Amino acid sequence: MKHKAFTLIELLVVIAIIAILAAILFPVFQRAKEAAHRTACLSNGNQIGKAVAMYLEDYDGTFPIFYAYNSQPPAGKPGHKGVEVLLTPYTSGSSKVDAATGQTYAGLNPVFKCPLDTGGPYTDKDVPTSTSYWDAYGSSYRFTKCMYTVVENESSQNNVLFDYTKVVLESAVQFPAETRILRDEMFTFFDDEITQDACARYGYDCPPPWNFYRKWHSTGGTMIFADSHAKHIGGSALFDDTFVDPEGHRSGDPHDELGTWYWACD
Repeated sequence: MKHKAFTLIELLVVIAIIAILAAILFPVFQRAKEAAHRTACLSNGNQIGKAVAMYLEDYDGTFPIFYAYNSQPPAGKPGHKGVEVLLTPYTSGSSKVDAATGQTYAGLNPVFKCPLDTGGPYTDKDVPTSTSYWDAYGSSYRFTKCMYTVVENESSQNNVLFDYTKVVLESAVQFPAETRILRDEMFTFFDDEITQDACARYGYDCPPPWNFYRKWHSTGGTMIFADSHAKHIGGSALFDDTFVDPEGHRSGDPHDELGTWYWACD
């Protein structure tokens, strides 16, 4: 009995059909994967919001000390200072012990990592070994400066100490459900192709050497509020409308010295 083999034309047709199906299904799988990561990012945000609430209970309603973008010592190593370090005891993260000194310290805490965090142009240069804001600085989430306690010669950003003190109390927050205390480092609308004057408004997608933007989400980003809830924010108008300090100034409101309250507090 003779068996008929596929002709070249038949093989090419089959390959073409497979290629078409792959082209249709691949974006669907990508969107499903991003949606799962976005859900995990939001879930982590909710956990962080609850951690802040528990911290406030233990410290008489005083918000944690503000630190940001410190890479000396590196994130996850003994001596590193970040808000996430202060909040680690209130999350599922665990402390470590330095074998050389016996010092207890907070390692990199997965609760503070958004799965969509792929770093940015600045982290690529500032901490070349990093692949995300999380492993560069300990958190994928940006803490809103005006909502945390700044302590002179203790609070620091980019390894530089602050020269003033301002204590932030939970009782002073006018609109807890609308005041952001954290947000994803990257939002889709920080892209200057999406938002007019994005560089001037948010300071991320700017000409070199001041470019910080890298696309994480395709629809917005995670935001955590002072009443401890978190939600996905999908547009610049909603972002600009949230409050950024205890007194109730909105992110997009004009600021006498710095342009907007985003620049003053974020």
